[in-house]
Amino acid sequence: MGLILWLIIGGVVGWLASMVMRTDAQQGIVLNVVVGIVGAFIGGLIFTGGTINNAGLSLYTFLTSLVGAIILLAIVNLVRRGTVR
Repeated sequence: MGLILWLIIGGVVGWLASMVMRTDAQQGIVLNVVVGIVGAFIGGLIFTGGTINNAGLSLYTFLTSLVGAIILLAIVNLVRRGTVR
């Protein structure tokens, strides 16, 4: 059950990050999940206190994961296009 919840929350985080960075039209649901989970890992490296990957779901872990996903998409846009957008 934890894996399913992890995938759902990761998908929501990835989708919200792609909406913020305006890359939603280029991404599918699988890429949104990957961005959410990897972004949560990046957010955990930057901020202390946990993310959706290693702590329970709270507002802080959700926001940490969202910021990490936005940072991930900004880096990807910078590499692919040369601008953050």
